[in-house]
Amino acid sequence: MDGSGGPITFPFEMPPGEGEAVEVAPGILWLRLPLPMKLDHVNIYALDDGDGWTVVDTGFHSRRGEALWEGILAGPLAGKPVSRVVLTHHHPDHVGMAGWLAERGAEIWATRTAWLMARMLTLDEQDRPTAETLMFYRAAGMKPDIYSYRAETRPFNFADVVYPIPLGFRRIRQDDVLEMGGRRWQVHIGNGHAPAHATFWSDDGLVLAGDQIIPGISSNLGVYPTEPEADPVAEWLESCERLLPLAEPGHLVLPGHKLPFHGLSARLTQLIDNHHGALARLEAFLDEPKTAGDCFPPLFKREIGGGEYGLALVEAYAHLNHLHQSGRVKRWRREDEAWLWQAV
Repeated sequence: MDGSGGPITFPFEMPPGEGEAVEVAPGILWLRLPLPMKLDHVNIYALDDGDGWTVVDTGFHSRRGEALWEGILAGPLAGKPVSRVVLTHHHPDHVGMAGWLAERGAEIWATRTAWLMARMLTLDEQDRPTAETLMFYRAAGMKPDIYSYRAETRPFNFADVVYPIPLGFRRIRQDDVLEMGGRRWQVHIGNGHAPAHATFWSDDGLVLAGDQIIPGISSNLGVYPTEPEADPVAEWLESCERLLPLAEPGHLVLPGHKLPFHGLSARLTQLIDNHHGALARLEAFLDEPKTAGDCFPPLFKREIGGGEYGLALVEAYAHLNHLHQSGRVKRWRREDEAWLWQAV
């Protein structure tokens, strides 16, 4: 959802070009890798540990991704090895090349949940959607033409863009302190966008935020067939409210997408207010029974294209789950198995 505006400033006007790096602080390089979707990039960060590099997140795996990484290793990283890959969370644009780098000597560090999710999803290849997935689509009120197409089409698989995740990893936990790039970084765990999402707060005012705190857009909060009764909106709000007291005026936030920025307190406040506002608009919209697929207008306030439909549907479902579990809406099954939701 839209999250622009407010007292937020961007010290770097332009992102690094493909295969290039920008030093955002002494010993920390910002690089950007392409993604084949509307959000067309992911930020990664390389921290100079002296005899090697720690890399935070990795981009999709593909032949192009391998070629880009070969160029990064030989170019901006100056031939020094990547000794450690630190993952903020399990999504494929962040973990895709982790296994490839591990084969070249890097140790993977992640929260236990992030590692388990990435490994499980990479091993779970499907030629067609499962019965549980189709049931979830019906429950959400997916458009019939989209449902028919998806029911007969190979779904997206993590393995399509994620190199095999190795068996071993090093666990990251809340309040751990990591030495990276000549700094000490305290770990603070967020939730909502991804379970057990790690963020890293340095002793000199830097925050490696992954997708937990992004400027300009709010990270997708989705409910999926794996846990259809989940309430990621509650988890997101709790995380933002817990992180907010940690924000200081001088913090430079290094996000997983968009541009590094100052104004952390303002951004966290925006994220909290945006979702409370969305929930209020959605509750008002539910004066008559609606399916999740009907609920795009109050949440997104714009037309949703085909490429965005799936993410919009799971986010609408998430906000409805939150209202339902908060006692603000009721729901019942329609004859076609779709949930109908209505304000209490």
